[in-house]
Amino acid sequence: MIRFMRIGRKNQPSFKIVVTVKTKSSTGVRFVEEVGFYNPVTKEKVMQAERIRYWISQGAQPTPTVSNLLISEKVTEGKKTPKHKKPKKPASVPAGATAGKPAETPSPASAEPPAASPIEPLTS
Repeated sequence: MIRFMRIGRKNQPSFKIVVTVKTKSSTGVRFVEEVGFYNPVTKEKVMQAERIRYWISQGAQPTPTVSNLLISEKVTEGKKTPKHKKPKKPASVPAGATAGKPAETPSPASAEPPAASPIEPLTS
């Protein structure tokens, strides 16, 4: 996997672009190879395009953010992925209810009296 590894001080982020095993932590210092650098504060970008293309040909998959960076720098081709996650689908709505619309009330002219209850009241 090709991913960012954060370096730098607090409130001054900078990232190494590294090739690492997907199951390993991105905060550790163990990685296979460093293939670039990105500083979002100064917008500085340094990438080894040939090595990145090599690792992608070997099956390494970049994370969505790294992929967008590689596409914008013309290292790889393709469409950018959306920056934000898609919202989750709303919870299932009961069959009788409608979402976003107020419940309709029958007009008084067309209102029918409620049906008689099958249970009769007790008389003493």
